[in-house]
Amino acid sequence: MSNADAPLGLIAELTHRCPLQCPYCSNPLELARSAAELPTEEWLRVFEEAAALGVLQLHLTGGEPTARRDIVALVRRASELRLYTNLITSGVLIDQAMLDALAGAGLEHIQLSFQDLDPANADRIGGYAGGHAKKLELAERVTRAGLALTANFVVHRQNLGRVPEMIRLAEALGAGRVEIAHVQYYGWGLVNRPALLPTRAQLDEATAAVDAARESFKGRLAIDYVVPDYYATRPKACMGGWGRRMLNIAPTGKVMPCHAAEILPGFTFPSVREASLSDIWYHSDAFTRFRGTDWMPEPCQSCDRREIDWGGCRCQAFALTGDASRTDPACALAPDHQVMLEAVRESEAAPADLVYRRIGAGTGLAKPPGSGAASQSAMPQEADGVGP
Repeated sequence: MSNADAPLGLIAELTHRCPLQCPYCSNPLELARSAAELPTEEWLRVFEEAAALGVLQLHLTGGEPTARRDIVALVRRASELRLYTNLITSGVLIDQAMLDALAGAGLEHIQLSFQDLDPANADRIGGYAGGHAKKLELAERVTRAGLALTANFVVHRQNLGRVPEMIRLAEALGAGRVEIAHVQYYGWGLVNRPALLPTRAQLDEATAAVDAARESFKGRLAIDYVVPDYYATRPKACMGGWGRRMLNIAPTGKVMPCHAAEILPGFTFPSVREASLSDIWYHSDAFTRFRGTDWMPEPCQSCDRREIDWGGCRCQAFALTGDASRTDPACALAPDHQVMLEAVRESEAAPADLVYRRIGAGTGLAKPPGSGAASQSAMPQEADGVGP
């Protein structure tokens, strides 16, 4: 299927390096080393191809994108190409000099992640001592510099009760938008699902808090809310549908419809080192296999929502059923919906310790010393793999 519209956005994962060790990290279990990353000149070429393809929005992410020394040069070229440029960052590596350089290069928006409202728990979840304080300082600098700010709070069982205060903090920091984003259970999030998946009562309370805040802050603060699928009756339109709106490029140059797709067997994801973005978007099997509706099994094929949710998430279908072509188990009509219900029961019955994200041998899975919760002394100021 090659009759797709041009993509709206490009998610550029510049690196997997990161000083944080979040146990719900969206990066794959197998993390790319810095030596395998695309060099500056290749990223610049990719941005030029993206602009020519019709991409309007560029999201620079990682890992921590500011771990790359060329981040200012990358932003400058994106700005020259008139790509709306958003930096998705933990913020802990950005000092005033870097912020000034990024703003001078044309950066338009910063999406700053927070692990919690409570400083101690935020630092524990992120595995980075003093990280929360650095984020608060950066948020104030961002708004003073005149850049648009989104505060992104990642929520789960261990911090969900503080949603109202998170939203109030976002407004106090001068954010124009706040995202209350439940952990999505792929990769590291799936590993830590027993420790992170909220109860139904927690989810209902948080949803009510978001609804109330949307009314209270109407016209002053935009509030996005991303829910977990495990209590859903219908799946979400993951990434707006497979290969319909977004391109995702891994640090090594692999191009995928979403950041988690690398887990799917039976795919050879093309690289920007070997093919043009245009050819990949319009003609590669990686983007056309699940694009549209022809591929859908029943009950999706005859469902009146098939062009609303586009069959749900292929990565979730694979993670929970072993087959990416099956109906997303988030749907109550799915033959495999029971696996969602069983996961909820398991998480409520036996909460587990967190497994932290670290770059290292094998999968990089590691638990901090002690009982499973990282002590302040166990939190490195720079985790393995952060550097030039």
